[in-house]
Amino acid sequence: MSSLEELVNIRIEKLKLLEKAGMNPYPSVSKKEYPLSEAIADFEKISKNKSVILAGRIMAIRGQGGLVFFNINDGTGTFQGLLKKDEMDEKVFDLFQSAIDIGDFIEISGKLFITKRGEKTLQVVDWKILTKSLRPMPEKWHGLQDEEDRLRKRYLDIIFNPEVKDTIEKRAKFFSSMRKFLVDKGFMEVDTPVLENPAGGAEAKPFVTHYNAYDTDVYLRISPELWLKRLMVAGFPKISEIGRIFRNEGADAEHLQDYTMMEFYWAYADYHDGMKLVEEMYKYIAQETFGTLKFKIKDFDVNLGGKWETYDYVKIIKEKTGIDILSADVKDIEKKLKELKVEYDSKGFNLNRGIDSLWKFCRRQIGGPGFLINVPVMMEPLAKRMENNKNLVERFQVILAGSENGKGFSELNDPMDQMNRFKEQAKLREGGDEEAQMMDSDFVEALEYGMPPTCGFGLSERLFSFLADKPIRECQIFPFMRPKD
Repeated sequence: MSSLEELVNIRIEKLKLLEKAGMNPYPSVSKKEYPLSEAIADFEKISKNKSVILAGRIMAIRGQGGLVFFNINDGTGTFQGLLKKDEMDEKVFDLFQSAIDIGDFIEISGKLFITKRGEKTLQVVDWKILTKSLRPMPEKWHGLQDEEDRLRKRYLDIIFNPEVKDTIEKRAKFFSSMRKFLVDKGFMEVDTPVLENPAGGAEAKPFVTHYNAYDTDVYLRISPELWLKRLMVAGFPKISEIGRIFRNEGADAEHLQDYTMMEFYWAYADYHDGMKLVEEMYKYIAQETFGTLKFKIKDFDVNLGGKWETYDYVKIIKEKTGIDILSADVKDIEKKLKELKVEYDSKGFNLNRGIDSLWKFCRRQIGGPGFLINVPVMMEPLAKRMENNKNLVERFQVILAGSENGKGFSELNDPMDQMNRFKEQAKLREGGDEEAQMMDSDFVEALEYGMPPTCGFGLSERLFSFLADKPIRECQIFPFMRPKD
């Protein structure tokens, strides 16, 4: 078996053959007339043309002697080509045989016909190289077997794994349908800074970088929330943003550090309005992207078209663990976590982190769809308190298949309450909680000018990965990979 280096050298020699024949192995333009999908769909009409020009990457070559069949793919479809030595220029035929490999991009011209086996085919009169590939493609029927190789060489995995390509196409539909839904509902799309100081809008550890022009450290945003709420202060009634955020935390089947999320803000609306809109949006996105409202996710059967339940945060934790989080102290919760054998990070451990760990234990048992409500105020520094219970906030989270897949609330617009909550978060950070929110006095100043009653909501691409029932890393086009040794 030849080594990779030997195979590459053979292809380089073939490239030289093309150049010797007067062909540029990497021309700038193609005269391709139709996408291959169109050539297939409108074959009867297009085949009336005396000559047709198609193009694509060669995926297979078969035949010998004076007859060569091959398949090309242009990303829209696959089409068969045929070269007959006795019905074309012999030199052109021989050059194809001696210089063309699987993986090359070519342009072919000739007459369309249907073979005796019923295969739509172009009989080639002439061809030209569009791109000479220098590395051999993975073996057709096996592709890339190593998971590390699959993710690192995603471009090859897409070529040989139709499921991966389908996932990427569905991901595009997921975000485009979300955007369409929001636009149709009157939300104006905006974009806000990615570099910020301080980082705010979520409980997460940020990435730190350095801004050379101002000689200062800044953070990659963990959420666009505080910027978007400044726009609510500015008077926009409905705004949304789809963009990248960065959280310097652990990675698993549900979490990544670099991913896409959407947030919307709706003036003169509260969390009840938000829940109605979100349920409608999720149904629309699911139908547009997957063509169904029924999903098998992990061990759960989830029907988005069924009744959406409401789940009480305090009651569920008490029912499943025996802990009343409104009266328990940190020692009670830590003891219960150990009893339940729930892993937790002891660094910076506090009451908030303990309650959150208890909730995650309970959450895994809930299939949804539904909304989690009645969350204690200490767990959400950016949400408005309930009118009838100041210990709870008007927050809702979408629960699907044992996980949270979107969060929203009636936004806190009381600047004095917001400042006090930032101060409480600052104490948590001083105690070692790196995920507690940073003080943002500039945002509080904006609130002092007045922000109308507002409902905000955000979701990430985790929702897509859940509906696709795949690990989130598999649903990213190019997930982050460790550098090679």
